[in-house]
Amino acid sequence: MMIDTLKTHGPDSFAGNLTSVFRGSADTTFYIIAVYFGAVGIKNTRYSVGAMLLADLAGIITAVAVSYLFFG
Repeated sequence: MMIDTLKTHGPDSFAGNLTSVFRGSADTTFYIIAVYFGAVGIKNTRYSVGAMLLADLAGIITAVAVSYLFFG
């Protein structure tokens, strides 16, 4: 989606800057659960999924706020 946004709106547009900031602030939650938790043998991810999704939401909100602050 980031590449499509950059191709459509350009890298110097607000949408291009927002996607770049968002990409820098987010990581794939379920990738982390599968790879890192699997590597150490954690099978019960009881509260970690909710905490990770909450952190993703905080990253989205912060990316939008920072983009408006610097590029808006």
